[in-house]
Amino acid sequence: MQLIDPTVPGKHSDNRRAPPLQTLDGLTIGLLSNGKLNADNLLNATANQLQQKFGGKILPIVYKANPSAPAPTETLSGLSVEADYLITATGD
Repeated sequence: MQLIDPTVPGKHSDNRRAPPLQTLDGLTIGLLSNGKLNADNLLNATANQLQQKFGGKILPIVYKANPSAPAPTETLSGLSVEADYLITATGD
């Protein structure tokens, strides 16, 4: 068993949001699924609606290996090369 002192300050993280997109016109949509039931349906329906309204391309769905854990850095880095913005969904 490992005990952790909750009164000790954690490491400081410099997490900043990406700047907002000025438009969605013609942009490429990345899709990230947790692999649970109905997540893919939600992602596809949302991406199709966005594509109808703004155009652009929809990338194939990428899956997280563990629905309960954050997506690995490599997964997000790979998506960021191709996608202009990302939609993620949790199904059940």
